[in-house]
Amino acid sequence: MQISRIVDLSFPLGPSTVTYPGDPRPEFRTHSTVERDGFNLLEVHMGSQTGTHIDAPRHFVDGAAVVEDLPLNRFVGRGVVVDATGLPPRGRIELAHVEPVLDHLDAATLVLIRADWEQHYGTPLWFAHPFLDSTACQAILATGARTILMDVMNIDETPDDDHPGEGFPCHHLIAAVDGVIGENLRGFGAIDWVDPLVSVLPLRMQDADGAPVRAVAMQFEG
Repeated sequence: MQISRIVDLSFPLGPSTVTYPGDPRPEFRTHSTVERDGFNLLEVHMGSQTGTHIDAPRHFVDGAAVVEDLPLNRFVGRGVVVDATGLPPRGRIELAHVEPVLDHLDAATLVLIRADWEQHYGTPLWFAHPFLDSTACQAILATGARTILMDVMNIDETPDDDHPGEGFPCHHLIAAVDGVIGENLRGFGAIDWVDPLVSVLPLRMQDADGAPVRAVAMQFEG
């Protein structure tokens, strides 16, 4: 079996990475240099939910599963793309968006919800992204699928002074079934073939509520 194509679904991770309001800003510092120490070493400081990352259930529920507790098949599997493009700022991704693919979902599926919001990365509109309606989320989970990936910064509405949000219902629904959320992905529009193999394997961080990932979609010859 040979991989004929790999699409990178990740944002670069560094000091300029956009973070959720109030989260730690990533800091990269030079710790060692070849000239001084004989080798280069970077010191990294950031939050567990920085950049392209996954959420474990512990992110919203005390005592729930952390990254290490989750089976690896939550992070690698056949990807199915939901078309939720064309929505306005704070648009709701509803049941009508996910219904066309529900029959193609099962426990081995990773669901990629495409809003094409990456064009707003680094602008104020990045925080006013479309979000998944709780009814649509429940419909996805009812198929047995346990991993939902988004090309926006938050699966739920990101609140601000004018938009209080709804209390992060999708985070709680997915955590209740030991599911996985992926946020800050990109490039879903480049997946132009059926049944991509998608990987969002996280760093094996201990007792972590989430972890950065290098997300990719792979196409195999034949």
